[in-house]
Order: sequence, then structure tokens, then C-alpha cells
Amino acid sequence: MGALPLVFVTSRAEKAREAERMGFPVERLDLELPEPQALDPSEIVEAKALSAYRALSRPVLVEDSGLAFRAWGGFPGALVKWVEKSAGVPALARMLDGFPDRGATAICAIAYCDGAEVVTARGETEGSIAAAPRGGNGFGWDVLFIPKGSERTFAEMSSAEKDSLSHRRRAWEALAQKMALPLRSG
Repeated sequence: MGALPLVFVTSRAEKAREAERMGFPVERLDLELPEPQALDPSEIVEAKALSAYRALSRPVLVEDSGLAFRAWGGFPGALVKWVEKSAGVPALARMLDGFPDRGATAICAIAYCDGAEVVTARGETEGSIAAAPRGGNGFGWDVLFIPKGSERTFAEMSSAEKDSLSHRRRAWEALAQKMALPLRSG
């Protein structure tokens, strides 16, 4: 594969900053991409990577994440951003009111496309959903997700603490291993 320019196509600057903190230097580009709808982010990233490559004619990385509630059979999954936009983050927590199981899995899928191949990777973190938003760090549903073994949400943790437990770190590390990417220390 040779030298790999890590062009990360995402509208979320926070995702690019997380990648940088974890040792993955990226060039972030914001590009509107068609996105298939599915609960599982892994089903989305390959199509997004191919679309991004076709639009830019250069190697690209894309990412998609999701929040799978056990009580809801995996919903909202990758559709979480649409629930956030339409109902708000507090509504995500209220969706589980009345359910004894507040368990959830944070999922991140990443895909690299260079025109010849698409390489995908996935990371997951088990946890639960807080009864209401808590914390001021992070972004999106970080105020709700409590990783297993913790009492705090991602948003109540420092960036370093969150990064050490996150689904996103696990996905980036899986991709780096598959592609033998050199990392700088984060």
C-alpha cells in the first residue's frame, strides 16, 4: 500500500480530533455523501468509502458509529444520529424508561478505500445508558453512554480516559493492524 495519506471524510471535527489524539494523523474533509440506512454501522461504511473515493479520486477513510440498545434489539444503532436530530439526546435516555435493561453497545466502523480495495474495521464497547445526560466533555451521545466497569459517562471522563475505552479507538486500532499503519504516539 505504500505511504498512506489519511484523508478522513467526516462532518464531525470531533471525530478527527479523537483520531489525532489516538495517534492517527488525518486530514479532515467535510463532504456530503449518500448514506445507506441500516442499524449496523458496518453495513454503511463500505458504501460511504466507495462514494468518497469516487468523489475525490484519492484514498479516503470514512467512519460511522452507532448505539445499540439491548432492550430494543439493537435500535437505534447507526440511526442514532437521526434520533438525536429529531428528538434530541435526552429522548434517547427516555426511550429506555420502563425497560429493566439499559444495556447498550457503542459501535464504530471505519473503512479505507484506495480505488482498488476497501478495508473495513470495527470496534465495540459494552456499557449502559444513563437515565439522563451527564457531563460536559465529548459530543453527541457521550453524555449518555456509561462504559462497562465505570459509573461515569464518556462525557464525564477526560479525553484520555474516554479514548482508552472507546469503540472508536478499538476500530482505529483494528484498521491500523489490518493495514500495518504506522502510528505516532497520541
